[in-house]
Amino acid sequence: MRMLVSGLLAIALTGNVAAAQCVRPGDYPAFDVMALKTKLMVTALTCRADEKYNDFVMRYRPELVSQDKALSSFFSRAHGRRARQQQDDYITQLANSQSQIGLTQGSLFCRYNLGTFDEVMALRSGAELTDFAAGKSITQPVVSAECTASATAPAARSRARRRS
Repeated sequence: MRMLVSGLLAIALTGNVAAAQCVRPGDYPAFDVMALKTKLMVTALTCRADEKYNDFVMRYRPELVSQDKALSSFFSRAHGRRARQQQDDYITQLANSQSQIGLTQGSLFCRYNLGTFDEVMALRSGAELTDFAAGKSITQPVVSAECTASATAPAARSRARRRS
């Protein structure tokens, strides 16, 4: 089970607990890819691997942009007018959590994490990026439950009524 799902119905952002929007199966790749991107960014900054990070961003730019849009859609759905602020807070907390891991691992951080660049750059295509990111156990500051059929049905009915 992904680390994103823990059974708690909350999103912890900026130290406050806000009411959570359930995570749809289509949302997971966006969270996974953002976590991977952030892990690689923190690794690059910590381990002086800027060139490796830039190569990663250039190679996977279309996938990164697509998943960033999907992440924005989730936050818009979950937080309405506060979406941008909540997404920025999420990304900041994601980076902070990776930095904390770096502090905990100390001088071993680079040894443990630099290899991720080689792994990701060995993928045959950008289409493999979401599966690769999903396979990594990257700490998420988001704690939420997966949407169930009953959780999504009322919202769908509500939208249908407004269109009529």
